[in-house]
Amino acid sequence: MREVVDINCDMGEAFGRWHVGDTEDASLMPLISSANIAAGFHAGDPNLVDQTVRLAAQHGVGIGAHPGYNDLQGFGRRKIAGTAKELVNDIVYQVGAIREFAHRHSARLQHVKPHGALYMEMAVNPELSQIFVQYMRTVEPNAYIFCMGGSATWRAAIEAGQPTVREFYADRDYDDSGSIVFTRDAGRPDPAAIARKVVRACKEGKVRTVKGNDIEIDFESICFHSDTLGALDIVRQMREALIAEGIRITSVSGVAGP
Repeated sequence: MREVVDINCDMGEAFGRWHVGDTEDASLMPLISSANIAAGFHAGDPNLVDQTVRLAAQHGVGIGAHPGYNDLQGFGRRKIAGTAKELVNDIVYQVGAIREFAHRHSARLQHVKPHGALYMEMAVNPELSQIFVQYMRTVEPNAYIFCMGGSATWRAAIEAGQPTVREFYADRDYDDSGSIVFTRDAGRPDPAAIARKVVRACKEGKVRTVKGNDIEIDFESICFHSDTLGALDIVRQMREALIAEGIRITSVSGVAGP
């Protein structure tokens, strides 16, 4: 049974007057322990990055860079062709932006979590994952990489000695391989069902797949998305259910190794 867990959320995912979802980040921030902040390529702009980083720092929430493909129109959910070195340079550019805003607000970069289609590509692309991890070992050797357990990203980080946090996706479905089912529109899921799913994952280490099978899952952090409709109800009911079962919500440092 997992007795302590981090809760992370993708945030700052707007651009100028453009906004997705029905929940403001300010209402979610007090309820999470880690924030994955869009860095400008799939969403986010300098003013929004500054606002979101400041909000995270004020609430003591761990600040993470959330780099994606250079795909504002597609919200980073379309695969962009490029060499591994080119894609990692895009990541370097975005991580640098979040890190500088963190410094501005007397905070530090806690973690890096790739976004959307880039996250999925890295999970199955050893070359891309290895070059990304080499970059992290050079500039942020103590920052966590958020990823799926068993993915190419996770394996590259473990082999190189980079700290990792494995995620469980509360508001996404799983297939029988243990991968999340990629979707561009998650609709409005049932918060109560998500809460039950999360509690079961913590207590039993299992999740039901889209084919109706149970698979084993291990993780340190629970992820949900600010752009999922009803995100505020989702995190509230998750927290209530976890606390009722004696599962403590804490920072990444309390659930993962150094």
